[in-house]
Amino acid sequence: MNKERFEKQLQFILEIDKEKNILRQTHLSGHGRRENDAEHAWHMAVMIWLLREYSNEEFDLAKAMMMALIHDIVEIDAGDTYAYDAQGLATQKEREEKAAERIFGLLPDEQRGELRGLFEEFETYATPEARFAHTMDNLQPLLLNNSNGGADWREHGVCRSQVEGRHKTTARGSKEISEFAMGLIEENVKKGNIRDE
Repeated sequence: MNKERFEKQLQFILEIDKEKNILRQTHLSGHGRRENDAEHAWHMAVMIWLLREYSNEEFDLAKAMMMALIHDIVEIDAGDTYAYDAQGLATQKEREEKAAERIFGLLPDEQRGELRGLFEEFETYATPEARFAHTMDNLQPLLLNNSNGGADWREHGVCRSQVEGRHKTTARGSKEISEFAMGLIEENVKKGNIRDE
């Protein structure tokens, strides 16, 4: 065993445990407590496995699942940016880049490069894995918000254009899931959960 390498790996493992403390705006199904980033990532990874048949293209399942598991690790430093917070979104990239440098920098060189590479790939939508992982990142909170009777959308006064804007990339990973998502949005507009402009 390379002691120095092992210690770096353990340090990273303990550091990412902090992701469990980052609370998102979305509540658990049935409007339970707010979910944390680690729960969101786990949920996405399971969804990738379950819903892979709806992807527009073949993809590497393990790679996409790993992208889901690490995509929000940077929020340990950068904090969660609510999907409909224009002010927070303006500084998100810069905050997350700085966080990625520090957090992935804890790892041995080749693992740092591999995980940082997966993080960057997710951000670009450039591969089938990134596109489908993003589809799940869009679908997961939509499902939870719908299961809550739209309580999170109503609490934040979210409107149709915001939710549809968030889902404009969903079809890049799955046209079928995008159609489902747009239908769910329409249902929630009709119910008054999402404001219609």
